[in-house]
Amino acid sequence: MSIKSDQWIRKMAKENGMIEPFEPFQVKKNKAEKLISYGTSSYGYDVRCSDEFKIFTNVHSSTVDPKKFDPNSFVDIKADHCIIPPNAFALARTVEYFRIPRNILTICLGKSTYARCGIIVNVTPLEPEWEGHVTLEFSNTTNLPAKIYANEGIAQVIFLESDEECETSYKDRSGKYQGQRGVTLPKA
Repeated sequence: MSIKSDQWIRKMAKENGMIEPFEPFQVKKNKAEKLISYGTSSYGYDVRCSDEFKIFTNVHSSTVDPKKFDPNSFVDIKADHCIIPPNAFALARTVEYFRIPRNILTICLGKSTYARCGIIVNVTPLEPEWEGHVTLEFSNTTNLPAKIYANEGIAQVIFLESDEECETSYKDRSGKYQGQRGVTLPKA
């Protein structure tokens, strides 16, 4: 198992459409303002959060049940940022669409800029031959409202290459989140 470098990421994105849209270098600012960086880094890829958010609410007094999830537990917002209430969470998705090669597994970790503010980003591993927009979960662990910015860096994907291909990929077993687009809620 080896961690893949920026050169490998650029090659795979160009030749195989592994990440779309793809930013081959680190973007740190635009002409008007500083940004939370995104794009290819030394040994990973910093993904952006889209402008589609689902903020968890308990207005209907629902129970959070992954086998029978109530979509009415969320308020949908489309904006350039999202305010997460204290001790609450929200879902979003990446701007980028991923196509993971058969011999690759990814791990995704939140960026330190958000972690230092008490905002935890949770993403499960992207399995071999999975594809889609990545659903992101943000937990605001503070007792203050927290702000998440759309179209800016939110988490880093690290690519791990195996010495051999897996016997059964996510695609082979028809995984329930294969090809997901948009913010995807739990499926039983």
